[in-house]
Amino acid sequence: MSAVFGIGNPLIDVVFRATEKDLESLALDKGIMHLVSRERQSEILHHFREQEPQLRPGGSAPNTLLALAGLGIPAVICGKIGNDQFGMTYDNQVSAYGITSRLVRGEGATGSSIILVTPDGERTMNTHLGMCQEFGVDDLDEPLLRTSVAGGGFFYFTGYMWDTESQKKAIRRAIEVTRQAGGRVVFDVADPFAVERYRTDFLELLRNDVDVVFANRREASLLFDESREEELIRHLLEMVSLCAIKTGKEGSLVAQRAASPGAHPSGEYLLERIPARPITPRDTTGAGDMYAAGFLAGLARGETPRKCGEIAGFLAEEIIQHVGAQFDIADLRDVSSRL
Repeated sequence: MSAVFGIGNPLIDVVFRATEKDLESLALDKGIMHLVSRERQSEILHHFREQEPQLRPGGSAPNTLLALAGLGIPAVICGKIGNDQFGMTYDNQVSAYGITSRLVRGEGATGSSIILVTPDGERTMNTHLGMCQEFGVDDLDEPLLRTSVAGGGFFYFTGYMWDTESQKKAIRRAIEVTRQAGGRVVFDVADPFAVERYRTDFLELLRNDVDVVFANRREASLLFDESREEELIRHLLEMVSLCAIKTGKEGSLVAQRAASPGAHPSGEYLLERIPARPITPRDTTGAGDMYAAGFLAGLARGETPRKCGEIAGFLAEEIIQHVGAQFDIADLRDVSSRL
């Protein structure tokens, strides 16, 4: 079984139930991750002052990595937290899931994200990165990364890591170490907001450094200024060897470069359509994170692309029937038993 080494932004999620009117009053674009100041977070907290929030450890890549560990996949979490109560909460979460931790502490505040969940299950995120944005090359445990990815293991990161120069340098160094050790690079585009800000950089990453990519249909469309599925797949597979495009209620598309029986009629790739189960979401927070966890779990176990997509879809469908972006350990064990 292969290991997964990931770098991400450890954040405390502050979750409120919200209405469309709340979003309008706060001038927030629905379903988007907004990077905000602590002052802006204070404004949002004041707006919901009569509602008690739910506090949960979160962050996109950390959610994925903790779920992987709970599924029995050897996983390493790397990131930066503060020397504060939120940081202590994060450490406790890490130890509960049995993941190998390379979280480092800084003197500032642990990052946090105010997540507003509307009745349709959509989440609108308002994130202050705190110490996350200070993560740099010196915080990277290169020997452990090299050991983890040697001989075909995976280095995983998301588009959210492109928000500071220090984080970008750390990711680029991790990619270099992964390549030297014979590992594979997995990139989750993560959010339309990130694509709009860093489209050129993301295309460069896909073209030169990435083996496997995850994106939803909107993110892929923004990357290539294209909406046709076959064209999106063609563009992606000109850059990477394996891609998964999440298509919401329809499920997902998984495509791999191929020139063998069963490939697309053009002979260019093998395409699998993974249908979704008909379920009613309670909260879509974490759907993409759990999709990534399921897909990576399949890859680590050596499963076929279709099986990876099926595991990914199942985890995503299960999490959106819960409130919050992460399973607790008992729920994760139950989910794992049904894979």
